[in-house]
Amino acid sequence: MDTTTVARVRRELLISFIDLSFYTADSRRTDDDERLAGIVDAYYERVTEKVQGAGGVVVKFIGDGALLVFPPERADDALFALLALKADVDRWLAGEGWESRLVVKVHAGTAVAGHYGGRGEKRFDVLGGDVNVTARLATRGVAISAQAFRLLSAEARKRWKKHTPPITYIPVEDRHPSDIAKL
Repeated sequence: MDTTTVARVRRELLISFIDLSFYTADSRRTDDDERLAGIVDAYYERVTEKVQGAGGVVVKFIGDGALLVFPPERADDALFALLALKADVDRWLAGEGWESRLVVKVHAGTAVAGHYGGRGEKRFDVLGGDVNVTARLATRGVAISAQAFRLLSAEARKRWKKHTPPITYIPVEDRHPSDIAKL
């Protein structure tokens, strides 16, 4: 995906927001700012590697969060990469003694992709209502919208189950919160 073009273009995209749950609490327990910076930088490297490997772009990092986009025709690759990223980050952070876990939200829709910012400071970004829809998906783990689910191949759809309301899809192996309450 070319991010160097100055013109702004309305595009169909697979849009993802990720962030770390409990990051603030974990960062407060980390007295060494250099260690904290090293953990965040290593997290950024993991994210960038997985996203680029699936044909996506890290639009921006925002503290412990990131806005990611993928071409819709790479939906299977994107979702499998994001699931692998979650497993990797969760395992790695647990090994660091952190409670934080990766939260992944994915939606498909349109956005205006291009360069935005002050004169001489323009950077690639994506803006639009579907970006906001992505940010508002409710999950404590992984959730994809019905629009993102529809982009998946029949084989990839087998990894997801419907979760309502509103309709999102979660990994088959994840439990519904009401199932956990019954334990």
